[in-house]
Amino acid sequence: MKRELALLLAGILTVGSLVGCGGDSGKETAKNESSVNENGELEGDITFWHSFTQGPRLEVIQETADQFMKDNPKVNITIETFSWGDFYTKWTTGLASGNVPDMSTALPGHVVEMMDAEALAPLDDLIDDIGRDKFAETALDEGEKDGECYSIPLYSHAMVMWYRKDLLQEAGLEVPKTWDELAEAAKTLTKDGVYGCSFPCGSNDLMGTRFLNFYVRSGGGSLLTDDLKADLTSDLAIDGINYWLDIYKNCSPKDSLNYAVLDQATLFYQGKTAFDFNSGFQIGGVETNSPDLVDQIDCAPLPKINADDPDYGAERSNIPMVVWQNSEHPEVCKAFMKKLYEKETYIKFLEATPVGMLPSIEGISDTPEYQANETVQKFSNAVDVITKAMNEGTAIGFEKGPSVQAGLLTSQGIIESMFQDIITNGTDVEKAAKAAEDKLNEIFSTVQ
Repeated sequence: MKRELALLLAGILTVGSLVGCGGDSGKETAKNESSVNENGELEGDITFWHSFTQGPRLEVIQETADQFMKDNPKVNITIETFSWGDFYTKWTTGLASGNVPDMSTALPGHVVEMMDAEALAPLDDLIDDIGRDKFAETALDEGEKDGECYSIPLYSHAMVMWYRKDLLQEAGLEVPKTWDELAEAAKTLTKDGVYGCSFPCGSNDLMGTRFLNFYVRSGGGSLLTDDLKADLTSDLAIDGINYWLDIYKNCSPKDSLNYAVLDQATLFYQGKTAFDFNSGFQIGGVETNSPDLVDQIDCAPLPKINADDPDYGAERSNIPMVVWQNSEHPEVCKAFMKKLYEKETYIKFLEATPVGMLPSIEGISDTPEYQANETVQKFSNAVDVITKAMNEGTAIGFEKGPSVQAGLLTSQGIIESMFQDIITNGTDVEKAAKAAEDKLNEIFSTVQ
């Protein structure tokens, strides 16, 4: 379901009446006290929304919650799971009715919208308790507003280029280093039931924005101007749009017009694409769907426009957790969050998707327990490539710093609809880009 501006504004405009007084220190103290009973025990019922829909991650979270409730018998944790797209709809509409959880996961772009709506509680005490110096400053900055941190990163990853080693070898091709080399290789490898590279642009997800951002960032540009306006009509952005249209036309399944993230990834999992762009989550997906191909996949840095262009990182994600301002038991939420960072629990969580989820805190990746994982050992090159991309990249649009505009850029499906309009209706590229740019800027104007 496409997110409509009116829906988002309804949530933002009404949230003040729901949580506007939540920052009052007296109210916060009352909340904290209600989480601890007269015997000093944590007490209270909380709801946790998360988007870890894959089995192993979901199972570790549930096991941790079960153990936490066993250790704290006065606490009850109800867990609800939503895809990222459904989660966005759920919380934006929930703001209007007060139907939001006590704690949740989020995407970096979500967090800036949540902070703008004053919907979150600060987490500085939790961060300090775990150890502020264990977290990358840039990761904490993504959830910082007016000197307070409203999110805490649970794991990190970055987008890189995945490829099939066997298909390249059979065709006598090298790993592409430029976009032109990728297009040539992808077209060559589109045969025998395999697509060279799928281009996804389903309007219920951010994939079209993600892929366009790759190209624009490779040229040193951004989808946002310095004054936080959408920029889809620059020469670089137009080149990027045309690049992905060419990929769609010549080496992508036509159904990818409506693909969301899982649809796109599943093609690579099943051995049906030669190239894809994703994080280390590709490894687990291939192991589950096509175990005979695990030895044939690897990753490389994102392509450049020219081979001698500087290295860059287009998209880093520090996936955070947040506590909602409406929660009556924020201390229970924080105590449970802290449990997730305990060494044994945290490594078990990361091992649910090894290499796909990299540690967001120091002192984990170099431990014998973490290094003992077979996938971490086998895909050490991927760990290095992804880590480098993490260090060089930002969340989409965050190269200008965290902003509501960056969040809206990825959450509204406008760039995806632009691609669909061009492909389905034959609309002129520059005309479609200008219309999408204007629509985004109209939305941006409501939050300035």
